[in-house]
Amino acid sequence: MKKSFLFLFLLTQTLLAQTPCENGLAGEYPCNDYDLMSNIPNETLGNITTESNDCWGWTDPETQKEYALVGINSGIVFIDISDPITPVIVGTLNTTTVSSLWRDVKVYNSHAFIVSEANAHGMQVFDLKRLRTSSNLPLTYTADTIFTGFGSAHNIVINEDSGYAYIVGAARNSTYGGGPIFINIQNPISPVIEGGFAAGGYSHDAQVITYNGPDTDYTGKEILIGSNEDEIVIADVTDKTNPTVIATISYSNVEYAHQGWFTEDLKYFILGDELDELRIGNNARTIVFDFTDLDNPLYHFDYFGATAAIDHNGYVKDNIYYQANYTAGVRMIDISNTENKVFSEIGFFDTYPNNNNTAFNGVWNVYPYFPSGNIIISDIDNGFFVIRKSGTLNVAPKTAGVNFSLFPNPANSQTTIRTANKETIKNIKIYSILGKKIVDIKNINKPQYVLKTESLEKGMYLLKINGKLTKKFIVE
Repeated sequence: MKKSFLFLFLLTQTLLAQTPCENGLAGEYPCNDYDLMSNIPNETLGNITTESNDCWGWTDPETQKEYALVGINSGIVFIDISDPITPVIVGTLNTTTVSSLWRDVKVYNSHAFIVSEANAHGMQVFDLKRLRTSSNLPLTYTADTIFTGFGSAHNIVINEDSGYAYIVGAARNSTYGGGPIFINIQNPISPVIEGGFAAGGYSHDAQVITYNGPDTDYTGKEILIGSNEDEIVIADVTDKTNPTVIATISYSNVEYAHQGWFTEDLKYFILGDELDELRIGNNARTIVFDFTDLDNPLYHFDYFGATAAIDHNGYVKDNIYYQANYTAGVRMIDISNTENKVFSEIGFFDTYPNNNNTAFNGVWNVYPYFPSGNIIISDIDNGFFVIRKSGTLNVAPKTAGVNFSLFPNPANSQTTIRTANKETIKNIKIYSILGKKIVDIKNINKPQYVLKTESLEKGMYLLKINGKLTKKFIVE
């Protein structure tokens, strides 16, 4: 009884309705071309002392449900966002040791791999298929494996093509001096250390890929790009027993080379320096390198954002760079004209409306890779957010003189659609919450229609009427 009451309480603590970005605001949050789907505050994720840190995502290959993995002081919270408007906390995997703000999580082969700067934390491995349980929520989970081949770490990087995890930011007095530790995770619950890389120095973050870019000398090789505080290190880590430095590159006014990501054509590498805004006083600076020739990397240009907020993590999807920009929220930057040294901001969503100061508040991470278009954000102060590009999931648009109603809603076996002003219902389409068309009824041409719903599974759907008006409805 207590658990059921808690579950209902958690639901009431989220923003249950979509809030479109209108006139520069989605509710209290500044925005441009991105709508708020939902928000779960920190006190619901954990308690009143909770702060959020990293986040990542998992799409269940069997059910296609989407899950957010959100780091907080005490562990990882798993959230079902298949309905982005009403996310459900499925459960929590608590930390192995003491509480810590610094936590990082990545996914491989339907398993989550979690590290933390908490002392002696090691690496938790959790089988995400366990999240398919849908009763007695939220649950408290234990890890399937706790790997203790290292202690604390700042970050974990995974090359999903090769099945290797790369631990970065481990203690500087550890075996590889804080450089990457190579772990074979092809059998996720039996990780094995196969080597490491001290030659590049301490690595704060990295990206590792199986290379298929313009430099054909390295086609098929496993290439690591390390963001190593005062420089970028490019390394060939294909042979885990003999990793080699290909090249290094730094840049002017380097303060802290924090994290970077390749463009999808692998020609350019986009880096964020976490401390230049604080120490130099410039607006958020993004440094772009030309990596066409890995042996001879070149500085390309600097892009400066609209505010002096500090940039944190950034990721590329298609031709958009999604930048977690602390107090300025998430900035969406068009990088399609990188060759000509032109970036342009095309949208943003600011989860920290207090200010855009040069401070370590606001957005820690953004994950833009869900196939549905849902984008998740972890905000240190304000918790978990789901957003979407405006117009891609509009459940309550304004209409011009047309007023359709649904009753009952939620529906059991049927719901009646009617208009108040005898407007003709011409056609009806039903979509899943992920945008898949399920029903297409044409040539209705009536002011009222009884929609049979007994063939639909329980859940939330989007009902599009006459190709214009979209309404949310629930089958129970």
